Amino acid sequence: MESRNAFKAKTLAVAIAIGLGGTATAARAEELQDLKAQIEALQKKVGELEIKQETTEKKQAALPDNVVTGGATKGSFKLPGSNTSVTVGGYVKLDAVFSNPSAGVDTKADLSLDPTAIAVGPTAGNNERNQVKFGARESRLFVKTNTPTSMGDLNTHVEFDFYGADGNESVSNSHGFRLRHAYGTLGNLLAGQTWTNFMNPASLPDTLDFGGPVGQIFDRQAQVRWTQPFGDSGSTTRGQWSVGLENPETVVQIPGGASFRADDDRFPDITGQVVFNTSIGKISVHGLMREIRIDSAAAPAAVSQKWGGAVSVAGVIPAVGRDDFRFTASAGNAIGRYSNGFFPDGVAGSDGQIRLPKQWGGFAAYRHYWFDPLRSNLVLSMASENNPAGAPANTNKSTASAHANLIWSPVANADLGIEYIYAERKTEDGLRGHLNRLQASAKYAF
Repeated sequence: MESRNAFKAKTLAVAIAIGLGGTATAARAEELQDLKAQIEALQKKVGELEIKQETTEKKQAALPDNVVTGGATKGSFKLPGSNTSVTVGGYVKLDAVFSNPSAGVDTKADLSLDPTAIAVGPTAGNNERNQVKFGARESRLFVKTNTPTSMGDLNTHVEFDFYGADGNESVSNSHGFRLRHAYGTLGNLLAGQTWTNFMNPASLPDTLDFGGPVGQIFDRQAQVRWTQPFGDSGSTTRGQWSVGLENPETVVQIPGGASFRADDDRFPDITGQVVFNTSIGKISVHGLMREIRIDSAAAPAAVSQKWGGAVSVAGVIPAVGRDDFRFTASAGNAIGRYSNGFFPDGVAGSDGQIRLPKQWGGFAAYRHYWFDPLRSNLVLSMASENNPAGAPANTNKSTASAHANLIWSPVANADLGIEYIYAERKTEDGLRGHLNRLQASAKYAF
C-alpha cells in the first residue's frame, strides 16, 4: 500500500515537473518569436534605407557636371564642381521725402538725414521750404559665399548700394555703385571692409530714414579683426570678445571753420568689443584708441598730433511680445568721424595745435508690434561736444533728432511705411537750425 502510494506521489511529481517545464518552454518560445519578429522588422528598415541611399547616390552620379545644386546654407546654391555655397540677395527701395525746414537742408543731397547739413541762423534755408524728392539710391545688392575648410568655414561678403557718384538727374537719374562691405572670415579672423568694431550694428533702430539717429556710432572701413567666443556651454556661449586694427582718418576743424582732412596718419585705429549674452538681452561694450594727427603745409602748423579715445555701450533688450528696446551711448575725446560724421576728430587753434574736445551722444529706440504685419518705432537721439576755447564759430556744438514711424509688411520681404523726422543743430556761436521731414518708403527684398 505504501509502495503504491509512493509510486503515485512520484508519478504526480514527475507530471507536475513536466507540466511546468512545458510551460516555461512555451513562454521562452514566445519570447524568441517576438525577438525574431523585431529583428526581421529592423532588417527590413535597414534594407529600405540602403535602397534609398543607393538611389540617391545613383541620381547624384547621374547628374551632369554642369548642374547647379542646393547649397549648405539657407537660400544658397553650389556651382558645378564646387564645394562653395553662394547666396545672392538685396532689396529695392523707393523713398519719397517731403521737407519743410525753417532753417533747412538740401534734400537733393542723398535722401537721408545729415545733421551737419542743417542750415543755422534766423533766415537760413528760407529758400528750401516744401521740397519734394523721390529716389531709389538705398537699393542694394550683396553676394555671400561659404566654403568649409579644415580651419573652419571660409566666408566672404561683398555688398553695394547706389550712393556713388551722381548721374544726370534731368534724364537718367543714374547713380553709381558704392562699396559697403567687402570682407572675408576664416575661423576667428576677419579681414576687409565692414562695420567698425566700435559699433554694434544689431542695435541700430528700425527707421525708414537711411541716415538714422544723430547720436549713433556709425562707420564702415577696412580692418583686420580677431573674434573669440567665451563661456561655451553646449550649443550656446556667454558672449565673445574681439579686437581690431582699422583704417585711420583724421578730420580737423581749422581756423576759419573749414574741415581739414589729413591723410598722413601713422597708426591704425585700435578697437575692442565685448558682447554679453545676458538674461535681459545682448549687451556690448566697446573701446576706441586713435591718434589724431595733421602733417601738411596747408594746416596751421606743420605737424601736430594727440592720442585720444572713447567708450560706448549698446544693446538690444526684448520687451513684451515681439517688442524690443535698443540703445547706444558713447563718450570720449576722439569719437569724431565715428559719430555719423557730426563731430570733428579735433579742433586746431590759431597756434596750429590740435585740441581734442569732449564728445558724447546716444539714442534710445522702442519697437512695438501692433500685430504681426504692423509695427512702429520711436527713436530719440542727441549728441553734444564741449569745444575748446577759440574753436571756429561754425564748429558743431550739439544736435538732436526724433523719428516716429509706422511700417506694414503685407507679405514676407515687403515693407511699406511712413515716418516723421525732426532734427536740429546748434553751432559754437549759438546759431540754431531745425528740420521737419515726412518720408514714405516701399522696400522689396529678395
